[in-house]
Amino acid sequence: MLITEKIKSVKNLTYTIRSAVEADGEALSELRLQIDGETENLDREPGEAYIDPKGFQSLIKADSDSERNLFLVAEMDGKLVGFSRCEGTDLKRFNHKVEFGVGVLKEFWGFGIGKSLLQESISWADESGIHKMTLNVMETNEGARKLYESLGFEVEGILKNDKKLSDGKYYNMLIMERLNFQK
Repeated sequence: MLITEKIKSVKNLTYTIRSAVEADGEALSELRLQIDGETENLDREPGEAYIDPKGFQSLIKADSDSERNLFLVAEMDGKLVGFSRCEGTDLKRFNHKVEFGVGVLKEFWGFGIGKSLLQESISWADESGIHKMTLNVMETNEGARKLYESLGFEVEGILKNDKKLSDGKYYNMLIMERLNFQK
């Protein structure tokens, strides 16, 4: 699915939230690799589950054609600085929900880019008749948890000792959901 481009300004920084296009494939491949290396809050180590530019182009095309998927990017001065994706399914028993994921370059944390990507995804989900959005977040990632809660997400469950980090310790993951049965 595609959205209308939005221009955002915060703290003297202006960026655009827009649907990903196939031409973003190379930049997305590089961006995801960099983001994966900047925090352990995400699922992958740098280079794991690598998606090359052609892989991203295929993913973007499929998402653009799907009514249940949404792939967004945040762009500033012609450079991608973040992305998000909602992935759903056509299975009738589950086509009321999507799973949300987001990544923003560390140097742009605190500028509301992740929040903007999530807000646009929520608007799209609500307008598309999607009743449930889910996401996974590390229990210790309080900033992300507070953001999600501020936008209506609640803890649905806990995956105990689900993620092992470089310190050798295991961490709980929270499954969060946002419900909207208004449509």
